[in-house]
Amino acid sequence: MAWIALFFAGIFEVVWASAMKASEGFTKLWPSVVTLSTMLISFGLLAYAMRSLPLGTAYAIWTGIGALGAFVVGIVMMGEPATAGRIVAAALILSGIVLMKVSS
Repeated sequence: MAWIALFFAGIFEVVWASAMKASEGFTKLWPSVVTLSTMLISFGLLAYAMRSLPLGTAYAIWTGIGALGAFVVGIVMMGEPATAGRIVAAALILSGIVLMKVSS
């Protein structure tokens, strides 16, 4: 159950990061509300997962899911560039997440 909570914590991290960008520095109400509420959900799920998972593993996977997800959202929804270097960096993050999970 901790792994499922950790996965969803990472997904909510992607949501809050995307909403934070859309809030334009917390100057827009609804994106700001989405940011703060999904932050609470993400941190709550991460805290739940950390009750049984090691700190380093849980935190690394949570931030990895968030970084990779934000990368994809940035390219797909916000028109950010998908350069070869960025794609290689994202692949390295993904391989780190997989390795962290496999070695836990």
